[in-house]
Amino acid sequence: MTDKMKKATLLGLFFLQVSNVFSQRDSLLHSDTSNRVLGEVIVTGVREPRQQMMVPYVAEVRNSQDILRYYPRSTPEALTGVNGIFIQKTNHGGGSPFMRGLTGNQVLFLQDGIRINNATFRYGPNQYLNTIDPLTINRIEAAKGTGSVQYGTDAIGGVLQVITKEPHFAINKPAHTAALYTRYMTGDMEKIIRGEWLYSGKKTAILAGVSVKNFGDLNGGDTTGRQSPSGYQEWSYDVKTKFLLKPELQLIVASQLLQQTHVPVFHKVRLENFRINEMDLQQRELHYARIIWNGHSPLIRKAELTFSHQHTKEGRQSVKNGSLLLRKEKDEVFTTGVTADVKSVWSKNWTASTGVEFYMDKVHSTRTDLVSGSQPVSKRGLYPDRSLSTNLSIYSLHHLQTGHWSADAGIRLNTFRLTIPDAVLGTVYITPGAIVGNAGIVYAINKKQSVYASWNSGFRAPNIDDMGTLGIVDFRYEIPAISLQPEKSNQTEIGYKYSNRNFGLTVAGYYLYITDIITRIKSAGDTISGYPVYYKKNSDAAIVKGTEATVKWKLYKYLSLVGAIAYTYGQNKSLNEPLRRVPPLNGRTAIYFETTRWYFTAEWLFAAAQKRLAQGDKDDNRIPAGGTPGWTVANLYGGFFYKKLQLSSGIQNLFNKDYRTHGSGINGTGRSAWIAVSIKI
Repeated sequence: MTDKMKKATLLGLFFLQVSNVFSQRDSLLHSDTSNRVLGEVIVTGVREPRQQMMVPYVAEVRNSQDILRYYPRSTPEALTGVNGIFIQKTNHGGGSPFMRGLTGNQVLFLQDGIRINNATFRYGPNQYLNTIDPLTINRIEAAKGTGSVQYGTDAIGGVLQVITKEPHFAINKPAHTAALYTRYMTGDMEKIIRGEWLYSGKKTAILAGVSVKNFGDLNGGDTTGRQSPSGYQEWSYDVKTKFLLKPELQLIVASQLLQQTHVPVFHKVRLENFRINEMDLQQRELHYARIIWNGHSPLIRKAELTFSHQHTKEGRQSVKNGSLLLRKEKDEVFTTGVTADVKSVWSKNWTASTGVEFYMDKVHSTRTDLVSGSQPVSKRGLYPDRSLSTNLSIYSLHHLQTGHWSADAGIRLNTFRLTIPDAVLGTVYITPGAIVGNAGIVYAINKKQSVYASWNSGFRAPNIDDMGTLGIVDFRYEIPAISLQPEKSNQTEIGYKYSNRNFGLTVAGYYLYITDIITRIKSAGDTISGYPVYYKKNSDAAIVKGTEATVKWKLYKYLSLVGAIAYTYGQNKSLNEPLRRVPPLNGRTAIYFETTRWYFTAEWLFAAAQKRLAQGDKDDNRIPAGGTPGWTVANLYGGFFYKKLQLSSGIQNLFNKDYRTHGSGINGTGRSAWIAVSIKI
């Protein structure tokens, strides 16, 4: 490690920007930095609101105030710098968060409590978090190392939940409000405009918005320059309506859609002899209705029933250099969900949350080869067409609190059925299942500090991507598997939390053991279309261990310093080699100055070099030979508020450093500036 990186490691423990410190505020114009630094309420991971001080794991929150200050280009980029979350970008339209060294289908995404993960989520980085418009977000909650008991399959590395904005009922007379957001980045890298309309009535409230975005090719640092092709277009809409049917009964109806067109996969064009390689369309739509009843009996203090429907489309088209063949692939997943949750209060010290969840995924997959002047030829898609996956589970979570002690425990029973029709293999049925549990305990030493310990068992059931993939994926050619079992995990974590009005400290250490990992096995000597052939099997066991620390310090009324650092070590025990794509030591340093009208942030992001490579990393053309170099990036942000106007601006990568986050297929943004304006009418 260089001297500069050692200094970054030490400084990272002491400084970070204040927007992650203090509890969520109703208005940017009336910020209150006097709140307790660990006063933020967390829901994800415990399925009920609770102060972070009394949660037996490390939780991170990004709220709408953070987003309006920094105007992130995408939802994955909104998580940049959040401690313990490392963002990989295969392409400019992607963005895959690593939590506890894991990503892809080993991390669960939720939107408003509804699963985004479906039966085609793949191992390794994916782009699906980018199908949520960051300007629709009220808050993002990350519960690291927990979630299988609370939310089911895929949460081995943790749960990342996006909670979108909600309209509010009027206290007095009905009111209408409109808002306009716009942002521009130098080099024509970003042109964003969004309009919102809010109606607040006594029994009806509506929030609706439309966003249109044009992302140009990404400019890299001093030695990279313009990375073309990488730009794409995007538009989205969202509508959320709340009805107050009775004082104790609410109905929420929501509809959201985001569509991206012509999203290039940059590294394939640069490194794999493609003239065209892009995703077109990439789209996800979500519709749901939720009934919330606040009861008065101990048995049913609160009940929620949610019906949801999602439709995702992923189109891919590619043309090799010197070829006339255009290959077009399209995968569609139709997901139906029904969930019910009941919160009970058994005594003044004992509360519980019990529920049932059902999700069904229908997969349609096609491929068409077109040569100019010839008839299109239809072939098998990436997945067996008309595959079906069902997911049924029941769970019960319990919370006990007495004196200085707080305890959590829960259990979930999960069953699955996969039906995969295949012309070669015939119809394959598998019915995996899992029983998982968790337990955690918090001891409040006093009002300012607590210690905790927790244990979580987790699992990831094999899905249609595991069972039925056939074709080119990243740098390899995959063939179907016919017999797989769930991945299983056990994690233990211990930690210490301190919080007062001006200072906060969180320190945690964890150990994660994973067995029956579904891994890609290279078929020795076999190639198809010039790509090495891989198949999947339950073959490996691995450990992931690490530490995280965050310090948050309010120096005086307007000035705060905060710092965070995370270290992750992953080892494949079966192969006696490093685990794939494990993030390097990384962190964030910043100073934050804020008044009621002005704010200014100077931040420093850093990552050490990652030279511990698995064989799969060495085979991955996105990772440089010998590993990914370390880097540091400095950013400046500022803005002011005046009545209903907010002006924000930023300079990214102040020193124009050339860098790449480990495992990414495209380099980070070079020196650039942006300006954003939001106004309420």
